Amino acid sequence: MNKESKCPVTGKAGGGTSNKDWWPGQLNLKMLHQNPPAGNPMGEAFNYAEEFKKLDLEALKQDLYTLMTDSQDWWPADFGHYGGLFIRMAWHSAGTYRIGDGRGGAGSGTQRFAPLNSWPDNTNLDKARRLLWPIKQKYGNKISWADLMILAGNCALESMGFKTFGFGGGREDVWEPEEDVYWGSEDEWLGDNRYSGDRELDNPLAAVQMGLIYVNPEGPNGEPDPVASGRDIRETFARMAMNDEETVALTAGGHTFGKTHGAGDAANVGPEPEAAPIEQQGLGWKSSHGSGKGSDAITSGIEGAWTPQPTQWDMGYFDVLFKYEWELVKSPAGAWQWTPKNLQQEDMAPDAEDSSKRVPIIMTTADMAMRMDPAYEKISKRFHKNPGEFADAFARAWFKLTHRDMGPKARYLGPEVPAEDLIWQDPVPAVNHPLIDAADIADLKGKILASGLSIPQLVSAAWASASTFRGSDKRGGANGARIRLAPQKDWEVNEPRQLAKVLKKLEGIQSDFNSVAGGGKNVSLADLIVLGGCAAVEQAAKAAGHDITVPFAPGRGDTTDEMTDVESFDVLEP
Repeated sequence: MNKESKCPVTGKAGGGTSNKDWWPGQLNLKMLHQNPPAGNPMGEAFNYAEEFKKLDLEALKQDLYTLMTDSQDWWPADFGHYGGLFIRMAWHSAGTYRIGDGRGGAGSGTQRFAPLNSWPDNTNLDKARRLLWPIKQKYGNKISWADLMILAGNCALESMGFKTFGFGGGREDVWEPEEDVYWGSEDEWLGDNRYSGDRELDNPLAAVQMGLIYVNPEGPNGEPDPVASGRDIRETFARMAMNDEETVALTAGGHTFGKTHGAGDAANVGPEPEAAPIEQQGLGWKSSHGSGKGSDAITSGIEGAWTPQPTQWDMGYFDVLFKYEWELVKSPAGAWQWTPKNLQQEDMAPDAEDSSKRVPIIMTTADMAMRMDPAYEKISKRFHKNPGEFADAFARAWFKLTHRDMGPKARYLGPEVPAEDLIWQDPVPAVNHPLIDAADIADLKGKILASGLSIPQLVSAAWASASTFRGSDKRGGANGARIRLAPQKDWEVNEPRQLAKVLKKLEGIQSDFNSVAGGGKNVSLADLIVLGGCAAVEQAAKAAGHDITVPFAPGRGDTTDEMTDVESFDVLEP
């Protein structure tokens, strides 16, 4: 008798040939209704922004501070402090963001789901999220997983003496994996079919290999070449909207804390969460090397701390990077790493579990690029000589890393949102005047239609103004009237000569209206461009014998060249 377990109803073991198996080229329409409101476990009427207002943020932060040093036997904290683990969790949650299509990032808490929860670069971050579970249970729907993971990273930094730049809540969780994100075409972990020609990375990808957040820490394809690693780092971080200074700040700042894990052969590590047996209850990477945890843990395969005091904000990273000459060695797991020559006792790090023991510090090949790449070295030396500048640069770069995918600052929630407007937030001045009403809208429509501009011209300008918007990272769109600024005014697709004529006419109508409107009332050019498109569509329909009203809501502002990062808008060109 066959003892294979089977369903008592169907008499089958499951599986079978699916429609996708028969027709692999079949168009997948499921992604058009991912995370539908009807399937929201919080209910269709759930409003996260309203729930977040009820959150006692300070109490939550105190609970997170307490967690940092509340080491658990099932997954003990390195050096008695979980700070490094939670920084890595937050970093890797946000670090999937890429500017090419605005996808990835921390905005929806997708690190909880496949494939991200099982990427090689996210090894053992399942433990970090499990450590957060009691706190998530305590505060419930007042804090999303997406916000909690980033806030935990902030609290980790603060608990080790670093002053962060701020925190904005408002990230809403999804409740199932996102299947519409292109992570690459490779069918095995760490594959790199994404390159062509002279190491040209496939757009819109940013990571160098399948399953990595950024670059391979051992070097390109595992080859320990710091200069070549610098090239990969520069390309990858640029695709995440980071310049060289921000890249050095993030690398050195992040690696001031915690350690890497490569205590033994990676063959001792079990399957990732999605492939792990059900009895592991959502956890993965179960290791049979020693205790499988603490000093016996295996994650990246690289083994050691970067600094002598890995639970304290200081200048230790740059101190040791430039103090010593470094030689290439292999970790106990067989990974390439660098160790200092003639290391002094005072610069050794504590053992992860036994603070009475001292062990050598390390650098990865990616870290060595901060010294071997000429541009990175120059910045690193400047930061080393100016601790205050370094701290400010890291604080700002960390804030950008963890908030870049959230869109305009107006979407941030909570009392820790910084007052300063940052250019990468694509700022638009707040509307500080009464808005036009229905009578004004009707009057302005008449003036636009009488201006001599054609219906195609008006529709084209409105379309071009709005068409840059993308829902992934909430960038672009008509707000700000950036259609009149570089680079958008010069894009070939926007027909610059015709666009200039349309904008000149609309600016004249705007000026005339604002000069005579009473009560401080004004109309922005951004609103007028959109209104012109609405009026043109209505007029075209009327000419065809249909009376329609195109909905219009005023309230857009006009931004300036000084508030526009030209290079960052290039990626929005249709």
